[in-house]
Amino acid sequence: MHDLIVIGGGPAGLAAAIAAYEKGVKDILIIERDQKLGGILNQCIHNGFGLHYFKEELTGPEYAARFITKIQATNIQVLLDTMVLEVTEEKEVHLVNKERGYQILKTKAVVFAMGCRERTRGAIGIAGSRPAGVYTAGSAQRYVNMEGYLVGKKVIILGSGDIGLIMARRMTLEGAEVLACVEVMPYSGGLTRNIVQCLDDYEIPLLLSHTITEIRGKSRVEQVVVSKVDEKRQPIAGTEQTFDCDTILLSVGLIPENELSRDANLALDSKTSGPFVYENMETSVPGIFACGNVVHVHDLVDFVTAESIRAGSAAAEYILEQKLAPTNCLTVQNGQHVTYVVPQKIRSEQVERKVEVFFRVNQVFADSQILIKSQGEILAKQKKSYIVPGEMEKIKLSKKVLDKALNGEIEICVEEVVKA
Repeated sequence: MHDLIVIGGGPAGLAAAIAAYEKGVKDILIIERDQKLGGILNQCIHNGFGLHYFKEELTGPEYAARFITKIQATNIQVLLDTMVLEVTEEKEVHLVNKERGYQILKTKAVVFAMGCRERTRGAIGIAGSRPAGVYTAGSAQRYVNMEGYLVGKKVIILGSGDIGLIMARRMTLEGAEVLACVEVMPYSGGLTRNIVQCLDDYEIPLLLSHTITEIRGKSRVEQVVVSKVDEKRQPIAGTEQTFDCDTILLSVGLIPENELSRDANLALDSKTSGPFVYENMETSVPGIFACGNVVHVHDLVDFVTAESIRAGSAAAEYILEQKLAPTNCLTVQNGQHVTYVVPQKIRSEQVERKVEVFFRVNQVFADSQILIKSQGEILAKQKKSYIVPGEMEKIKLSKKVLDKALNGEIEICVEEVVKA
């Protein structure tokens, strides 16, 4: 019997394990399916990490190393090259590796930190043949940065998520020609800084409101057809452009990795594809916590770290204090122009001063305001000069605002400010 098992040895799992250890839980096991700790950070060799948390600019491996060093200074146990097959509501963890075979481990609490996965070609249904040369951007990143393979020489990128933008720059630096980044939405899905540093600085065109409508090629990609789309994201006839290329990188969205969450019967949010969580990152099953990209897809690893520290600390309190969960609970809902909110549940008596709520909008806003409503009544508001779907927003709700909520409900809305 372990006190705490953390599933996933990426940035979320490492931060959660360290936080729990520092709170007094000493029997902790981290289970990681890869052959070393660090998760996705190991292949993110570009800089830009750590500006919020460490107040300095680090590469992905450097950021991971800070936490791995902390883990090594403790007696936290680590199982690498190990696959978790199932987690039950009774907190039994089924796992397998080549040294120990199949095992079932019991634990007092679990932290889910499995991260997310990429959408593939099959998920978006591009017409055409099935040649080689079509990669997800993350797979291409691993091949180039960790395995030492250049995946192509003439590249089209579909989607403008951050990994796709970063790979546009990376492929260019490795000598490939990136012909265009094609985005079906009228706005980019990535951070503004990545658009500037990865596309604009290298004169790579960003084609908004466009998509790939056909892939041509036999053994290898030879051409792609790109078409403009209308407001309903349907291709417009007569707008086709043909690009000669040998490689397509797909950066068309990330999905929380939640097969284990389903096995554990966690309540899932259809908007995030991750589990519903309370203010302390506890899920609908007491003693099972979740953090990082398995809950919702983050822009910055610094935010993953902060969220995971909260999850690890809460797991430690659950193990050491065994407190009963409070019964009074507020439901946080996404209102006008808001795609999702996290956390979705807030136990106000657990909040001492304030709680952070993360959300994304569904369109680009210039001058706007974030409204906190309850049953139509505005409880608080905050002005913003610029909000875009590609960048996650957060707002802090004070205890005072939470206590004003009517009928146990709070709604987060965004509206444009119309100047007179």
